[in-house]
Amino acid sequence: MDGNTFFFEWEVSLIEWIQSWLGTVGVAIASAITMLGEDLVCVAVLGFLYWCWNKEFGKHVGLNVLVGITLNPLIKNIFIRRRPYFDNEGIKCLKAVDKSADIYNIPAQGYSFPSGHSTNAVTLYTSIGKYTKKKLLMVLGVVLPLLVGFSRFALGVHYPTDVICGWLLGVIVIFLVPFLQKKIKNRWLFYALLVLVALPGWFYCRSADYFTGFGLLIGFILATEFEARVVKFENTRNVLRWILRLALGIGLYFGVNKLLKLPFNKDFLESATMLSFAVRAMRYCVIAFVTMGLYPLLFRLGDRIFKKK
Repeated sequence: MDGNTFFFEWEVSLIEWIQSWLGTVGVAIASAITMLGEDLVCVAVLGFLYWCWNKEFGKHVGLNVLVGITLNPLIKNIFIRRRPYFDNEGIKCLKAVDKSADIYNIPAQGYSFPSGHSTNAVTLYTSIGKYTKKKLLMVLGVVLPLLVGFSRFALGVHYPTDVICGWLLGVIVIFLVPFLQKKIKNRWLFYALLVLVALPGWFYCRSADYFTGFGLLIGFILATEFEARVVKFENTRNVLRWILRLALGIGLYFGVNKLLKLPFNKDFLESATMLSFAVRAMRYCVIAFVTMGLYPLLFRLGDRIFKKK
């Protein structure tokens, strides 16, 4: 195992104390709450906003989320802080990031500082509240990130300082990205700036989460531009169409991901080599483009079927 170990004594004591009181029910509740900050939940919420509710709203929130998903591992791979359970016997890993891999496999489990779930929760839920300015959503935009952050160190996978800095990164993203987008009138220049900021990770990042985020960000940019120029789909307030669009979209996300893995064996995909990381980035770029750019082409067909009925 590689990485750096640094923490405050109070962080270890706090995590051990919380875990001593959690119990089976507490672990189940914390595990459920922590899912609100996971990438796939973020994708599902963004899918609903973009495919169903309001695509411009979805683009705004989606860009914040994907910038956060990309920038977070950029910082993680600088500090390369080991997770709390690596070096403290009294701390248990109650929910691994990647259940299919060994809990000490750093490329699979990622580094600890800052917390990606905490950043995701802020860039998603706080973005929604900030965008809509509705009181309930604004309250949830504060409460949900707090709960997600608490769950991360309760489950033993982050120190409290990881969570605090994850929140801070999310806040910076949701204010800075819209500000830059407003100031830089040329969209492609704005996108180029985002990519240039994220690009250095190719030279030093050695965890899979960076390459996932980078690929999704590029695919998102290309997909939204393609949609605006070619597809131009319309949102709907029909609940049945919501369900169909969301179900098919999520299924397509998983299906394309699985399909793109078929040409490669499992050992290569998990090898943590630069070539495997490049394949990962390209895979997620294609996934984002297909689900957000090409998939909405089907909405016109669905709209015609519903109109006939």
